[in-house]
Amino acid sequence: MNRLSSFFKKNLSEDKTALITYLVCGDPDIKTTQKIMKTMVDSGVDVIELGIPFTDPIADGPIIQKGVERALKKNISLSNIFSLVKEFRKTNIFTPIVLMGYMNPIEKMGYKNFSALAKKYGVDGVLIVDLPPEESAEINLTLSKNNISQIFLASPTTEANRLQNIINSSSGYLYYVSLKGITGSSIKNFSPIKNNVEKIRKISKNKIPVVVGFGIKNKITAKNIGKFSDGIIIGSSIVELIDKNYHQKGIMYKKIKSFLVNIKKALVYK
Repeated sequence: MNRLSSFFKKNLSEDKTALITYLVCGDPDIKTTQKIMKTMVDSGVDVIELGIPFTDPIADGPIIQKGVERALKKNISLSNIFSLVKEFRKTNIFTPIVLMGYMNPIEKMGYKNFSALAKKYGVDGVLIVDLPPEESAEINLTLSKNNISQIFLASPTTEANRLQNIINSSSGYLYYVSLKGITGSSIKNFSPIKNNVEKIRKISKNKIPVVVGFGIKNKITAKNIGKFSDGIIIGSSIVELIDKNYHQKGIMYKKIKSFLVNIKKALVYK
């Protein structure tokens, strides 16, 4: 059991909804990412997803794409990300960190090397957007040997047979994509999301936490999704705050903290 599994075991036993946040590592620079991560923890964030910058982020909307472009201008690599996590762990050994990105940079580094470095520097989970479970046996094995969770995505269009495979392959948590489309879209109807989360729970026999991402932008959406999920993921809204305020970092940190504190309060009552 790693940090991620231990956290969810405790959180679910207390009937709490996890607050998971996403930001692009190196947006707008490494030092700022480090400070934002601390701000997130101080605001009540439970798990941090660190985005690995990649030149072709096909699942991401324009807001996150802009964040990726800012990070790429700083030549942010996996080595930089591991160094950042190492630095973060000097003052925080509790908050689970998940690396989220695309296959190319990881394959270039090599599965064994990537997994070993992830373990060495304190990464708890990995989510590779463009690598389905059907093609994940090799990296799944190396991650498992290093006690790192591999998280997979399910969506409204995922068929029942494939959903079972995704559940069987997932560890840490299962990321349910609430909407068809890209990050930054808006939720208009909560009922289908609730029904699909309940379907996943039934198939999995409640053996893996189900968290929901895409379209959660404010207290209202957070509270509604939090009532029936094990966690919510917020990404685009945070990256948008960075986009609008990174030239005035003091103001940016305050706005991120205010936004997340309000989201956390909305999750207190299911």
